Amino acid sequence: MINKKICFGLITICLLAVNCQRTINYGDERPNIVFILADDLGYSDLGAYGSEIHTPTLDRMAENGIRFSHMHNTGKCFTTRAVLLTGLYAQQVNMQDRPGDFRNSVMFGQVLKDTGYRTLYIGKHHGTNNPFDWGFDHYWGMRDGATSYFNPGLQRPGEPKPAQKRYGQRVFAFDDSLVQPYTPPKDYYATDVWTDWALELLSRYEEEDNPFLLYLSFQAPHDPLHALDEDIAKYDGVYEVGYQAIAEARHEQQADFLDARYPRSEPIFQEWESLSDSVQADQVRRMQVYAAMIDRMDQNIGRLVNYLEKRGEMENTIFMFASDNGASAEVVDIGEGPIGSMTRWASLGEDWANVSNTPFRLFKNYSHQGGIATPFIVHWPAGIQKGGRVEHTLAHFIDIMPTMVELAGGEYPKIYKGDPVPPMEGVSLLPLFNGEPIQREKPLFYDWRNGSAIQTEQWKLVRLNHEWKLYDMENDRTETTDLSKDHPQVYDELKSQWEEWILKVGGS
Repeated sequence: MINKKICFGLITICLLAVNCQRTINYGDERPNIVFILADDLGYSDLGAYGSEIHTPTLDRMAENGIRFSHMHNTGKCFTTRAVLLTGLYAQQVNMQDRPGDFRNSVMFGQVLKDTGYRTLYIGKHHGTNNPFDWGFDHYWGMRDGATSYFNPGLQRPGEPKPAQKRYGQRVFAFDDSLVQPYTPPKDYYATDVWTDWALELLSRYEEEDNPFLLYLSFQAPHDPLHALDEDIAKYDGVYEVGYQAIAEARHEQQADFLDARYPRSEPIFQEWESLSDSVQADQVRRMQVYAAMIDRMDQNIGRLVNYLEKRGEMENTIFMFASDNGASAEVVDIGEGPIGSMTRWASLGEDWANVSNTPFRLFKNYSHQGGIATPFIVHWPAGIQKGGRVEHTLAHFIDIMPTMVELAGGEYPKIYKGDPVPPMEGVSLLPLFNGEPIQREKPLFYDWRNGSAIQTEQWKLVRLNHEWKLYDMENDRTETTDLSKDHPQVYDELKSQWEEWILKVGGS
């Protein structure tokens, strides 16, 4: 067991004494850091954010920690992951168009490793470099974007061929060893096994005094819709009521943390009664499997929490959870067999994605709130004052690196691997954990294919294809009323700032 006797009262005093511009030096009492990332999880897909899906572990974290209502990603998997790992915009690190090698950047694994943290990375990376070479003591996971949860490799003896986008071509990494194809044992289910890997690596260092960083990056609930029968069965009879009933119920449950001034955006799903019986049955099955995948992820997060509690580590472990973008309307259909099985690659689809992103507009790949708003939960008993509250401050994934640097007492380098590294773009969120404000000097920027945006605490100018619209985010976070004509000066100023930014970072 790690030998850390934490003086929690002293830590609390230290936290209250610092401001967001200072580097904290905790010495031997610095917190462990756990960041868990879901993949294509909608804003309302957790119980704590309104869902009917069973997520007791994350709900408990929210109940005893902080639930953020206004945290943002980039609206796309690999761009968000680049921002999270580096504290820079994806356009600055060569990750704006397609998954590639990171450039002119440093990952938080290296920054924390340099301060004495044990740094562990498990799961999906979605880049072409190996995090093991970027400061992580261990990286075990899928270097690519998505694959089968049951078998990402070649057909195993006595089994049918698994449904895959690129059969047997996904690259897995185990530290400095790349494996392609990776064909696991028959009892493999990615969400379970990746958690096993995390627990295995943590157990190797139980006797160390050093704090640890664990970045656990799940693929769930990204397609393919693959789940275990026992979890699917939990949701028998839940989704036959259709899109509208589920969306309304979720929105009602959100009333405790989303102001009534934010009505649900105009639904874009079909009328349930207009669908044939066979289509309804198909849609029910999709959502049932999707819910089961989220349920299973929460179960595995529970395994991790139980492990840390038994080690006496939860009190001084800062635990963060988020999603890389909103629920996805992308559709892939490969193979045959029932949805949820190894031989079928199926997707959630636009209608249920709209429900999953309640109360927001659109989905993954867009810069409207349905694409970029994420549930964000922070749990840290030793460091959070007044747990169980909701934080409405505007935040973004660019803020995670500054937060980690401050927590670890680290130094963000100006040069890494011989290349210049731009300054971090975000601000530390640490003051918010104590109910204190943060000072953000610059707007937040977005740019990915179908959508671009610039966002401040009050305003958001957002592009859908070629049309820009202006929204008052203090009173209309669900983007229902375009105010471009009412506030032309605000429109012009924000548009000019976004154009200057995109030229500066070398984007589209």
